[in-house]
Amino acid sequence: MKKVAFYTLGCKVNQYETEAMIELFQNAGYEICDFDEFADIYVINTCTVTGMSDRKSRQIIRRAKKKNENAYVVVTGCYAQVSPDEIKKIDGVNLVLGTKGRENIVDICNEHLSASSIVEESDIMHTHHFENLQIKDFSGRTRAFIKVQEGCNQFCSYCIIPYARGPIRSRELSEVLEETKRLSGAGFTEVIYVGIHIASYGLDRKSFDLADLLIEANKISGIKRIRLSSIEPMTLNTEFVEKISGVSKLCHHFHLSLQSGCDETLKRMNRRYTTEQYLSIVEGLRHHFPDVAITTDVMVGFPGETEEEFNKTCEFLRKISFSGAHIFPYSQRKGTPADTYPNQVSANDKSKRSHIAMDICNETQKEFMQRFLNCTMEVLFEQRNGKYFEGKTNNYQNVLVKTDEDLSGKYMNVLLKEIKNDSFIGEIIKEN
Repeated sequence: MKKVAFYTLGCKVNQYETEAMIELFQNAGYEICDFDEFADIYVINTCTVTGMSDRKSRQIIRRAKKKNENAYVVVTGCYAQVSPDEIKKIDGVNLVLGTKGRENIVDICNEHLSASSIVEESDIMHTHHFENLQIKDFSGRTRAFIKVQEGCNQFCSYCIIPYARGPIRSRELSEVLEETKRLSGAGFTEVIYVGIHIASYGLDRKSFDLADLLIEANKISGIKRIRLSSIEPMTLNTEFVEKISGVSKLCHHFHLSLQSGCDETLKRMNRRYTTEQYLSIVEGLRHHFPDVAITTDVMVGFPGETEEEFNKTCEFLRKISFSGAHIFPYSQRKGTPADTYPNQVSANDKSKRSHIAMDICNETQKEFMQRFLNCTMEVLFEQRNGKYFEGKTNNYQNVLVKTDEDLSGKYMNVLLKEIKNDSFIGEIIKEN
């Protein structure tokens, strides 16, 4: 039996696609093994969000060949799509697949295993077909990802992803609900709907949208929690939030990408909203979901960002008071408009600003967590973490409970007694 190993970099969409490819190989009779083991085929699912992502992808590609110099190495994902020529230069790469054609990956590999030439699948920009990769199970997990959408039409000035993923394509609503039911039948009680630009779900179909999906999924027996991956803020307008406010299984956590708290910077980024509009969205969510956790992404050091503009971002971060944030420096991406913008910010200034913004968000995160001290919340436990068992609340707060018991997949009421780093230390409330 031939062995195949996988390595995934990047986002939850990539994780979903890797799981789907694993099932395709399993169904074809391959044995799945760990990436550090000897395998006949190595599949690296790459990311290209930043230059660091590209470097990490190249490192992993080279690592595969060291495990088995005769292995067949497949490179797929976003980096493979936008920079196939760079990947071709890496010794030992046999197949560059990009972000389309993964549903046929087994057939492509079997056809070319004896060939020395590299096969390349490309032209994602004219693709309007949703690649229907499916998953029946997630090994070793309590939560299941379901990919519902592909592509992005936003073209933010710093972002390479629209060129890596192509135009928006939505999965048929009935197919998403069917996979949700199937995963519920496999024992999963929490699902996370993911996409490259999930806010665009249904826009290309016009007969359904994201709110329709949430409302219908809420009716599925066995599902207790529904989460959304990162979502663009303008989707969550008053009409949308009122429509989903009755979705009882929807988790009260929204990751709303901000990028900058300065209107001038947002305009150069081509982000298509203002800080005032963003604030209105946040206030609407907090009105309908009082315990809601709002997390975000913030990019510092975008070209032309002055000290005054950065200070506006800092003020806005304090005003919103996020429950968590990913702070990162701007990274030049060849092929994007911002790559050629004047007034690039120095690495030293980007580093300083990252630390300042992170300090602000760490403080607001602590303030948010303080609200729930000595409260009892339901926790879905996922995995062991040393002497503790770890899980998440409905609003995505991490909880640790000291126990020898295996709590995997169990929902339990927990008294949140202490804050330690970014987690709560809790005590299970025993039923009488």
